[in-house]
Amino acid sequence: MKLPGQEEFEASSACENIPTGEMDSSLVPDPNPGGPSDTDSTEVGVFKDPMLFIQLNELLGWPQALEWRETGRWVLFEEKLEVGAGRWSAPHVPTLALPSLQKLRSLLAEGLVLLDCPAQSFLELVEQVVRVESLSPELRGQLQALLLQRPQHNIRTTGIRPCWGFTDLRKASHDEDTPLKEQHQNALRLKLPPGVEAAAVLAGELGFLAQPLGAFVRLRNPVVLGPLTEVPLPSRFFCLLLGPPTRGRGYHEMGRAVAVLLSDPQFQWSVRRASNLHDLLAALDTFLEEVTVLPPGRWDPTVRIPPPKCLPSQHKRLPSQMREIKGLSRPRGAPAEDRHDHGPHATCPELQRTGRLFGGLVQDVRRKATWYPSDFLDALHPQCLSAVLYIYLATVTNAITFGGLLGDATDGAQGVLESFLGTAVAGAIFCLMAGQPLTILSSTGPVLVFERLLFSFSRDHNMDYLPFRLWIGIWVATFCLVLVATEASVLVRYFTRFTEEGFCALISLIFIYDALCKMLNLTRAYPIQRPGAPAYGCFCQYPGPGENESQWTRTNLKNRDDILIMHVKNSRLFPSMVRKVFSDFSSVLAILLGCGLDAFLGLATPKLLVPREFKPTLPGRDWLVSPFGANPWWLSVAAALPALLLSILIFMDQQITAVILNRAEYRLQKGGGFHLDLFCVAVLMLLTSVLGLPWYVSATVISLAHMDSLRRESRACVPGEAPSFLGIREQRVTGLMVFILTGISIFLAPVLKFIPMPVLYGIFLYMGVAALSSIQFMKRVQLLLMPAKHQPDLLLLRHVSLNRVHIFTAIQLACLGLLWIIKSTPAAIIFPLMLLGLVGVRKALEWVFSPQELLWLDELMPEEERNITEKGQEPEHSFSGSDSEDSELMYQPKAPEINISVN
Repeated sequence: MKLPGQEEFEASSACENIPTGEMDSSLVPDPNPGGPSDTDSTEVGVFKDPMLFIQLNELLGWPQALEWRETGRWVLFEEKLEVGAGRWSAPHVPTLALPSLQKLRSLLAEGLVLLDCPAQSFLELVEQVVRVESLSPELRGQLQALLLQRPQHNIRTTGIRPCWGFTDLRKASHDEDTPLKEQHQNALRLKLPPGVEAAAVLAGELGFLAQPLGAFVRLRNPVVLGPLTEVPLPSRFFCLLLGPPTRGRGYHEMGRAVAVLLSDPQFQWSVRRASNLHDLLAALDTFLEEVTVLPPGRWDPTVRIPPPKCLPSQHKRLPSQMREIKGLSRPRGAPAEDRHDHGPHATCPELQRTGRLFGGLVQDVRRKATWYPSDFLDALHPQCLSAVLYIYLATVTNAITFGGLLGDATDGAQGVLESFLGTAVAGAIFCLMAGQPLTILSSTGPVLVFERLLFSFSRDHNMDYLPFRLWIGIWVATFCLVLVATEASVLVRYFTRFTEEGFCALISLIFIYDALCKMLNLTRAYPIQRPGAPAYGCFCQYPGPGENESQWTRTNLKNRDDILIMHVKNSRLFPSMVRKVFSDFSSVLAILLGCGLDAFLGLATPKLLVPREFKPTLPGRDWLVSPFGANPWWLSVAAALPALLLSILIFMDQQITAVILNRAEYRLQKGGGFHLDLFCVAVLMLLTSVLGLPWYVSATVISLAHMDSLRRESRACVPGEAPSFLGIREQRVTGLMVFILTGISIFLAPVLKFIPMPVLYGIFLYMGVAALSSIQFMKRVQLLLMPAKHQPDLLLLRHVSLNRVHIFTAIQLACLGLLWIIKSTPAAIIFPLMLLGLVGVRKALEWVFSPQELLWLDELMPEEERNITEKGQEPEHSFSGSDSEDSELMYQPKAPEINISVN
């Protein structure tokens, strides 16, 4: 049975995936009032149907002293009044007894139903409700006087502790429909989004009634009903449930049932468009068909079910034919992108081949040109300031660490100064010109390995390192330009999660390894105290004759302060605003705390080393590198061979990071620019080679940290609502400011020299650990060491046998171990080819695993997607029970799997 206008609801619900800008918001109802409560219409969309605030007023005190008292309220979830404690309970998922719903249906079927009631005040509404033929004039008068009594509310006013309702409850009547002062001061008003309407449910036992009385009213125009609700909102619905005393709490439970019904998105939408009693009962019957029953004795009814972290989509509740219509927007054989994160490879417009030379580059430039002004205007937000400070410290740490490592690897041919200067120049140019300005350029572990090998090869064969390096840079820039011209970036479609996770895990391990090595090297100068030894060690120095300087060193280097502060956001301490400030500025506060403790305790910890003079590290060389030096002429041609290997490495390093950053679950609105980014990297390779600066490419870990620091979330104002991920604050200013500050840091040595190095190593270590622990690969590694009874209820374990999961994980571990071994041996020259080999390994897995298993463990390769689409076949799970629990999980919003939780 379909209600009037239900076709409109189904058609509009089938358009949920249409971008907000392409949707006529005036014609689209809100299928999920429990969605994000953010007021930015460009972020969450503007819908026709507003959210409902539902309040249950219960009649208590029969027969001595009757009074109305608010006992429950609903926005997304239920909150019960805990009378003894004088407070509201935590929001929880409401549970109902089936008899209460059945009794409610019978009462409404025999009661009064007024749809589009023209009442303009509460008095007019009451007069309409009491016009029941079964009531005598005397009973009507008594009932009207009772309904007009002011109810008691447990209102928590702003700046005032909770207070109980209003005085003279039984004598006072509604003063027209003027809200009282306490209602305007209610702190709950600040938590409700604009446009919210109210629904009032009145229930209770009344001795002078001989038979139950039920009334359901939908006002034509919402009206503020004075003190009836604790928040002065325009009311749309009114429900009255009264009757003679009965056993148990029958009317209380029926009142809760009405409130739960009105809090259901689909029922509310249907009731708003119902034209008669038949439509109202049809909506209730539809609700009953979807009710889940908990058997008695198998659960504790006193335990309140907490709200879920993510509300399920209303897609599952649509008829099956409407789901098919909605599915036309993607290939039939393609899985839902929310489950498998499959969308970015198949639908990304940047990865569509044009067939023209530099066609992809031209399209990227045209696409990004339209967003260029907004790339600067969108940065006008305080969150960008915290992102600049955090990424600046991470970038400086990375520049210092890799600068020091590069200086050791090249015997001073490049050092910290070149690292600072190259990072600032290359990064700033990239942020101004790139297609994805959220990317952070930096030195990376794989490129550092290549630099070390190149220097060793030059030294062993008596070649001039910098000129040879310049020719390699020229050839790399040439090869990259050829890749851009031929649109080779479309090959990133073959970089599935298998390749991305292997590369991300390798980079994270390099971060962790370098940070640990640096900290362990400090223990030689600052040895760790053994158990039983004093916490502090004392040593004396004699700087000059007659002088004695005593210093205390503590071995507990403060490299975990940042981690402690970053976890404040997830704690239950402090108000949400305080936690938000702590999380946004966590790394900055950690740095300040580390510096403060270091200065207060006078610890002899190593400090940040920043160059004080602006000149090349290698004595005697100019900033410009001459292509002709002591090397023979033919070396400029021979440099093409190592340049080819480096080009593969640059392409893999750059594009894998780009694929991860441009994934669909990050909800980027401005798109990426794979061809334009590679073109910028090619030009910068040529520039840095001429200046003798380090080579730079997209840094996976820092870029992900940059994106994560710019996450936009809905305001979690409504009780029980978790913040919803809305996307990334896309702009160019944060990256640009980071690199400008990095360049200025060369001249800020007097200030930066007070920062303890262990604190920076702690941030460096945290970034690597967070990136490593956030990928699915690590979850599957944990399954190898976890007994089956303790394993989490992962969705992939429901569809893939545990042994097959272990085999897939073991193959990934073997590939990762092989990459690490090759990187650490003289054979590292073939390291770029091994990275490319990950794609070949993934292709070979199709002979070991079925497409069904690969869908859950990884992703499908483009050819296999095409074969499934052409043959009209679907994997088993695509049609295995649309009403199963997996169908519900399939459409749940999914947070990014590969990200860094810096907050």
